[in-house]
Amino acid sequence: MPKISWKLSNIREQVSIIDGHAAPNIVLKNAKYLHSMMKSWATGNIWISNDRIVYVGKEMPANIEGTEVVDLAGKVVVPGYIEPHVHPFQLYNPHSFAEFSAQTGTTTFISDNMTLVSLMKNKKAFSFMDELAKLPFSFYWWSRFDSQTELENERELYSNASVLEWLDRHDVLLGGELTGWPRLMRGDDQMLYWIQAAKHKGKKIEGHLPGASEKTLAKMRLLGVDGDHESMTIEDIEARILHGYAVTLRYSSIRPDLPHLLKAVVDKGYEIFDHLMMTTDGSTPSFHEDGVMDKCIRAALEAGVRPVDAYNMASYNVARYYNMTNLHGLLATGRYANINILADEHSPTPEAVISKGVWLKRDNTDLKAFPEVDLSLFGDLKIDFDLHEGDFQFSMPIGVEMVNDVITKPYSIKNFGHYQHTLSTDHDESYLMLVDRNGKWRINTMIKGFATHVSGFASSYSNTGDIILIGKSVQDMQYAFQELKKMNGGIVLVEDNQIVTSIPLTLAGSIYDGTVDEVIPLELALKSALKKRGYHHTDAIYTLLFLQSTHLPYIRITTRGIFDVMKNKVMLPAVMR
Repeated sequence: MPKISWKLSNIREQVSIIDGHAAPNIVLKNAKYLHSMMKSWATGNIWISNDRIVYVGKEMPANIEGTEVVDLAGKVVVPGYIEPHVHPFQLYNPHSFAEFSAQTGTTTFISDNMTLVSLMKNKKAFSFMDELAKLPFSFYWWSRFDSQTELENERELYSNASVLEWLDRHDVLLGGELTGWPRLMRGDDQMLYWIQAAKHKGKKIEGHLPGASEKTLAKMRLLGVDGDHESMTIEDIEARILHGYAVTLRYSSIRPDLPHLLKAVVDKGYEIFDHLMMTTDGSTPSFHEDGVMDKCIRAALEAGVRPVDAYNMASYNVARYYNMTNLHGLLATGRYANINILADEHSPTPEAVISKGVWLKRDNTDLKAFPEVDLSLFGDLKIDFDLHEGDFQFSMPIGVEMVNDVITKPYSIKNFGHYQHTLSTDHDESYLMLVDRNGKWRINTMIKGFATHVSGFASSYSNTGDIILIGKSVQDMQYAFQELKKMNGGIVLVEDNQIVTSIPLTLAGSIYDGTVDEVIPLELALKSALKKRGYHHTDAIYTLLFLQSTHLPYIRITTRGIFDVMKNKVMLPAVMR
């Protein structure tokens, strides 16, 4: 359960407001507001003292000396939205994405800790999280139990001591997501111990079970999994609900399933909305041009979901599931003052936003009230090595074929051993390299299905922060690497020794040092340029992220080498430089 932050003196002062001995900071009067527990609309006045709601009801405070009184007659008020499954490092970072999301009414994140674990020691990560907690925004976290790829230092990053330190924090609400669940099924008692430790501390366990059979769902429930966000069909939802899972539905840049899934739930007449939540599941920046959780609510309304249920799925249901309705998800006495003011119940993008008692948006205007935080702790990527002719030897017999944005399978490379500096654009095979960010090792193979006309492409944005090179031309791949080196990290597309487009990622080589609004056009330009050169999938950013991710079938290029996910073994090892 989240920690209560108010001191005894704060609480005494809040109580004194009820007696008229002190005045609230803000009163929202004549508000038509959603009472999430009663699942109905009520009219009344909301008193706010600093970051807390101290009263909701028909009364006005006896003392309003210095109080800002706002008449909301004709408006609709709902709780701030909660994003329950945030991957906060998709080019953006937790601070920049929170600042952006708050403008569309999302005032609370439950966030993935994987990038923090991979980039820094726990002490530094916890210090950063503590700084974020001071913002007019509510941050909560997951504790990962696995790296989602194959790492030589996995046991160091996810040691028993480290994971238990994470689980001891009040702002860590769950363990997972369990991308490494096959290990659990094979008898990994360390992971099972962490699951039990989390549950003894009152935390939830989030699965990652795409396409799971009924028996797998039953086994994972017995092993301790409470919820899952991988439903892709109405049958997936039915199976999870029947086994007592909490179900989170996705509306993301690679899995925009939410609209058709909710339409199916409505059409079947299932009264299960109290057990459903929604997420954008780490979508890339441009997906959010039209919102975050407000986008999900809008899709729910369009699918025929009742407004009360649609808003509860993005607020109260999440708070209830994570045992924090004493603070979140409800416009009632004692909760955080996280409040969205809407034109009407069918318009989920708010005209005004209050988060922890601070006006962040008013009259559809960003008030620029979101403080900065120091992001320098992420460091930078200093590439202090060069790639030479001998590094570009592509003689692997097995290549990686893209089935879609994120699923890859092995294929036999034709003309194996016939190395050329330039490949034809008549086919969709390209050279693929993964290079250690410190230059210690490399993996060279081919990728089929990425593009037909990408000449040189380099990215330090990857699952592990190592460097991905793709292209038809060894010369342009080498040039792209040199440009990446000058940028101190990022993504760059090159053609004929000229930069076509790029995204600088100067924080740790994988994070944009700026706002979400600034990175969106850069991402769109990159995707457009790749599409013109034959990339026909949906989201290239996710392709880069998941090339190394062993939680998806069937073959991955990892720090250990080319890895067969289904057989759980290295097919071809990395080459030391």
